[in-house]
Amino acid sequence: MRTLTKWLMTVAVLVGVAGVAMGMMLKPAEPAPQAAASAPFVPKHAGMQPTVVTPPPAEKKHLYDDDGDPKKEIAAGLKQAKAEHKRVILDFGGDWCGDCQVLDIYMHQAPNAELLAKNFVVVHISVGHLDKNLDVPAKYGVDVSHGVPALGVLDSNGKVLYAQATGEFEAMRRMYSSSVTEFLTKWKA
Repeated sequence: MRTLTKWLMTVAVLVGVAGVAMGMMLKPAEPAPQAAASAPFVPKHAGMQPTVVTPPPAEKKHLYDDDGDPKKEIAAGLKQAKAEHKRVILDFGGDWCGDCQVLDIYMHQAPNAELLAKNFVVVHISVGHLDKNLDVPAKYGVDVSHGVPALGVLDSNGKVLYAQATGEFEAMRRMYSSSVTEFLTKWKA
C-alpha cells in the first residue's frame, strides 16, 4: 500500500511538472515590438491588425456638424488662415468615427496643440457615414473611400498642398501621437 501511494504521488508530481512545461510551451508568443515612436505609421502585417495604441473615448466629442455648410465653413477657415498667416487642415469624418475622435485627442496633446495653434486652422467637415458632402473631399482630391478621418491641407489661398489618397489616417487608434506631430511639422506654414 505504501509503495502504491508513493508511486501515485510520483506520477502526480510528474504529471504536474509536465503540465507546467506544456503550458509554458503553449504560451502565446510575445507580441512583436511596436515601431519606434518617431515612425509615421504603424504598418499592418499580413492580415494581422496592430494593437490599439489609443482607444476611442467612451463619450464622443461633437466635432462634425452634420447640418453645416462645408463650403461656408471652408471659406471661413480660409479667411481666418489668410488673416493669421496659417494653413487650413480639412478634416473629413463624423462624430460616430472612433478614429476621428482619436485624431482629435492627438491634436490636443503636446506638442501637437501648439503646432496647430501656431500654424493651422482646422475645419471639420461631416461626411455622414460616407454618404454626405462627398463632393467636398473630391473637390480637394481627398479620397474618403478608404475610411475616415481623411485629411487635406490648403494654403491660405485655397491651393491644395496635401490630399490624403490611401487612408493614411483611417486607423488612428493604431497609430501614435507622434504620427500627427510628424504630419503637422511637415505641413506647417
